[in-house]
Amino acid sequence: MRLSQLLGERMKQTPSECTTVNHTFMVRGGYIKQMSSGIYSLFMPGKRVCRKIENIIREEMDKIDGQEVQFPVVMPSSIWEESKRYYTVGSEMARFNDRGGSKLVLGMTHEEAAVHLARDVASSYNDYPFMIYQIQTKFRDEPRSRGGLVRVREFTMKDAYSFHTSQECLDSYYERCLESYNKIYARVGLPEVISVKSDTGMMGGSGAHEFIFLADIGEDSIAICQECDYRANVEASDCIIVQDAGKETELVKVETPDCKTIDDLCRFLSVKDKDTCKAVVYCKNEDDSYVIVFLRGDREVNETKLNNYLGCEVHTAAEITEDSGITAGFIGPVGLNAKAEVIYDKSLEGARKLVCGANEPDMHYTGMSAERDIPAGTKFADVSKSVDGDICPVCGKPSIAVKRGIEVGNIFKLGKKYTDSMDMTYQDSDGTLKTPIMGCYGIGVGRLAACILEKHHDDYGPVWPVSVAPWHVHICALSITKDEKVKVIADGIYAALNDAGVEVVYDDRKMSNGAMFADADLLGCPVRIVVSPRNCGGGVVEISARDKSFKEEVSYSESDYSNIVKSVRDKLAAMS
Repeated sequence: MRLSQLLGERMKQTPSECTTVNHTFMVRGGYIKQMSSGIYSLFMPGKRVCRKIENIIREEMDKIDGQEVQFPVVMPSSIWEESKRYYTVGSEMARFNDRGGSKLVLGMTHEEAAVHLARDVASSYNDYPFMIYQIQTKFRDEPRSRGGLVRVREFTMKDAYSFHTSQECLDSYYERCLESYNKIYARVGLPEVISVKSDTGMMGGSGAHEFIFLADIGEDSIAICQECDYRANVEASDCIIVQDAGKETELVKVETPDCKTIDDLCRFLSVKDKDTCKAVVYCKNEDDSYVIVFLRGDREVNETKLNNYLGCEVHTAAEITEDSGITAGFIGPVGLNAKAEVIYDKSLEGARKLVCGANEPDMHYTGMSAERDIPAGTKFADVSKSVDGDICPVCGKPSIAVKRGIEVGNIFKLGKKYTDSMDMTYQDSDGTLKTPIMGCYGIGVGRLAACILEKHHDDYGPVWPVSVAPWHVHICALSITKDEKVKVIADGIYAALNDAGVEVVYDDRKMSNGAMFADADLLGCPVRIVVSPRNCGGGVVEISARDKSFKEEVSYSESDYSNIVKSVRDKLAAMS
């Protein structure tokens, strides 16, 4: 590719909307252009990076017997009504009617389409197991698009679906997929990606893992044990807290004027937040009935855990009615007589000498004991977020650290959620009809490209790994208008590399050396060849690495560039 013909421009200044490294360099380097919030067009360099990621994914999926298929982007609502998700998925799914009035949806995920494709043809146990996958554009109306390609509304994703006749078969294939994902991340230049236990969310199923690239810009919080291999998204991590309770003390009611928050209460009574019991009030989405969650004052409610515990979604109570029996700001377990479902978090189990609300305006209790003052027979629920220093549920040490990360893939054991609801069956060896078991496996291509750039860059631009670089070699022809020989040599090297099958971009433009090198940094090709009047005078060209790991001069003759081709190939092989 000649740079003089490449559509797009490279920018010196960072646009104001760019707040992350990947977003900055993708815009400045001419990889992407925003069309709307969370919707981007890809220029040629961006498309080439994503295509290489896709090809690596294809190769690894094919190695575990995947069959590439393609599902429709637009689907009739009827198959989503079969699975019941048409009614449970929120506004993130785009719904519309065609000209005949039929209800349609834009694909945001394709479990229903996978079952629809397979259910009439996989009719015998002999057809199992199998896995089908696609790489395709999807749309999900994210409310908070951010970070360039990290969180978008339209995205390209690999999603795969496996079908099995037993849980043991699914478990075995699930492990194969997990290992395949590890190979994919290593090949694209992110071997640091970790797999963590996760919540199944709207996908459903019995188990799930997310693949997380640890990064400060990430929106996911991950609980990681620093002593063993335990890792989990905080939405699925087990909270284990050892109480420093001491002996029980008398329950005493004290006046606490205007102390409606934990901060106000701690200042007024000179206590720490961990020595308090707080209440958080929610409403169930389905009927607006109240839910009160009691937990230790230094903890936060994990709403995903709460939703899973209740079996329905909730929202924070915007207002509390007078007839509810709830005294906002002074809610406590002792003497509570409220029209609400009450949940006690595990952070309170075994706690003593806590300060809690007295269910009267401006009044609290001191000396609350969970064992004495919380109703007998109460089952404590795990509905709070993990924090640094929590007890690891595997090794039992206080070694949990919470870190930020970006999800770059996920795998789920879906079970029979979709095959049951959509009446997919097969005839077993004994002649009976049975329902197959599913797994699903996703990777976001654009998000993965963004994470690779977050990892591989310097102050001047991307430093792409060879496996995903838009081109492998970047030729810079300096002072091309002042020295005709420079153009002749650069043209010859460009032709020789192309003939040898090396991916090369050639900057043949008439521009300053500084601007040419700045653009080369933004394209981030692993190997750079500099052709200049000085080098040509000595019968050599300069070959260097974008990551500055090597720089050398290689000789040539005007009719033979084989030394340069060999040197480039050797360097690329060593960097791969």
